[in-house]
Amino acid sequence: MTVVVRNVLVIGGGFSGMSAAIELRKRGISVDVVEIDAGWRSYGAGITLGGATFRAFRTLGILDAFMERGSATDGLDLCAPNGSLIAKLPTPRVAGPDVPGSGGIMRPALASILAETTRAAGADVLLGATFETIAQDDNGVTVLLTNGDTKRYDLVVGADGLFSKVRETVFPNAPKPAYTGQCVWRAVVERPAEIETAVMWLGPKIKVGINPVSKTQAYIFATVDQPIKQRLQEGEHLGLLKKLLEPFTAPLIVRLREGLNESNSIVYRPLEALMLPRPWHKGRVVLIGDAVHATTPHLASGACIGIEDAIVLAEELERAGDVEAGLAAFEGRRWERCRMVVENSLRLGEIEINDGDKQEHSAIMRETIMALAAPI
Repeated sequence: MTVVVRNVLVIGGGFSGMSAAIELRKRGISVDVVEIDAGWRSYGAGITLGGATFRAFRTLGILDAFMERGSATDGLDLCAPNGSLIAKLPTPRVAGPDVPGSGGIMRPALASILAETTRAAGADVLLGATFETIAQDDNGVTVLLTNGDTKRYDLVVGADGLFSKVRETVFPNAPKPAYTGQCVWRAVVERPAEIETAVMWLGPKIKVGINPVSKTQAYIFATVDQPIKQRLQEGEHLGLLKKLLEPFTAPLIVRLREGLNESNSIVYRPLEALMLPRPWHKGRVVLIGDAVHATTPHLASGACIGIEDAIVLAEELERAGDVEAGLAAFEGRRWERCRMVVENSLRLGEIEINDGDKQEHSAIMRETIMALAAPI
């Protein structure tokens, strides 16, 4: 097998970066990963995933580990605040007839699975470091790291997230992440006995949901209209989240609200999004994941499209005659799919902010779920 790159630096050890390391190592490419967080930690509560993500997990070789530590179910129920059913959305079994079409896992658990697989694949991981400078020519990229090392690579992959330093360095005029007018709350709870799959309750200017993330845990989330971006102190989280849930009279939401306390790991985050115009690469530096297409969580597909980026990048580099052709082919396969997720997610947010048509909301979710089932 001939590949056009022999060694790659991946900047950022999140889901997309680790997935890139795993897939590139499968093709015999030497990979260094630098991650600025010395503890290689993943923050947050649960993460909702779809069938397309499970298909990507199967490609990465982590599906069995996910099934052991996470939760996989079928379908998504959309309800009114009082609990009455609005629609039942199918979640296609994209990863195979033996794998349900949706599910969830705790973010730290997924990060741990990917970190173990990254190391097992033979990638060299440097924690507590990033880059100082990137200088490239026609034949490669010279990178000065913050630990003082200078190394030469055939390709640099920027997978350093929403506020990417690689993006700012390589594309200084690129658009910045934009606040969407909504925020999201998440909290970890014991998995209710009656919850077999994900459920969402669509209220005026607020959407609440619950999703199992293991055999014993679930996480609840609330996506809320908030015109001005705010930063909150942790001591405010519990009281504010309980107040937000007050309009929902569905018995399960009432019970969950009453049971919330400081032990529920409540997380609050303003929602920001970004869709970088093409090109996503300059010379021998390419961006993937949130660094280039950060989406809101409305379609539960942000992690999915970032992991898919990693898979497609490795595939196209393997089959390309040169680096430029491989990177162009990568972008060609990824652009429309990622645009769809980002823009449809933003539209769902607009409908929620404006208390718009619930049927349009359901239709966009249904159509996008089905579109994501298509091959990547």
